[in-house]
Amino acid sequence: MDDAKEKNMTFWDHLEELRKVIFRIALFASVFAVLAFVNKKILFDIIFAPQRSDFITYRALCQLADWVKIPSICPGDFHVDLISINLSSQFVVHMSVAFYAGLIIASPYIIYQLFGFIKPALYENERKYSTRTLVAAFLLFFCGILLNYYAIFPLSFRFLGTYQVSEIVENKITLSSYISTFTMLSIAMGAVFEIPILAYFMAKIGLINSGHLKKYRRHAFVIILIIAAIITPADLFSMFLLAIPMYMLYELSIVVVNKAIKAKKRKLTE
Repeated sequence: MDDAKEKNMTFWDHLEELRKVIFRIALFASVFAVLAFVNKKILFDIIFAPQRSDFITYRALCQLADWVKIPSICPGDFHVDLISINLSSQFVVHMSVAFYAGLIIASPYIIYQLFGFIKPALYENERKYSTRTLVAAFLLFFCGILLNYYAIFPLSFRFLGTYQVSEIVENKITLSSYISTFTMLSIAMGAVFEIPILAYFMAKIGLINSGHLKKYRRHAFVIILIIAAIITPADLFSMFLLAIPMYMLYELSIVVVNKAIKAKKRKLTE
């Protein structure tokens, strides 16, 4: 839709266009959800991979342990049973996971459609910055999900799934517990990776500046170490493995805030 036509649209025309956008999004996401549902084995092989002791992260840690001569880094062989205690839980989980998989796979198209709907209301410079911000936000969120899949969730599952207060207590993790923890951590890490985007907008409206972030750099590092220790209490190596990328996000936020403030100053002087 071109801008001239957009300007002549009434309120009801906008609602009709929004209805079409929602329909296209729902159709696109539904197609991918159905594809995810029928490809059950591939879908759950990916989700359950961190539950196996031969997962790529565990193998990489064991290779690193041999290289640096620190055996404690290697998780070793372990086994944690996943169980289903409700009659319909496996089917419900299958449906919900397929639905979310459809949304994730279709997310680039969803963002494209939503941005296409609001784009005519933006100025030319706003469109340029909005496009960059959306792409950056999407990539950062995806990086957060990848970090969770390959580091945070496997290390957390390895520790918590094998932790025992007594030998008489055997760990059997429910399917819903596994999936909910996996989903929660994925969303949480995706959100954490949006910190540079949040910092950018806070700098644009004058809430923070790079001086604030630099001043509390040491405090942030300590907080990050505490969070990493809570997530992976098994050993120091795992803690720093997670703390490093999280701290890099903090440093990236300083760079982003600097650029936002400089751009704001240039705009004021023009």
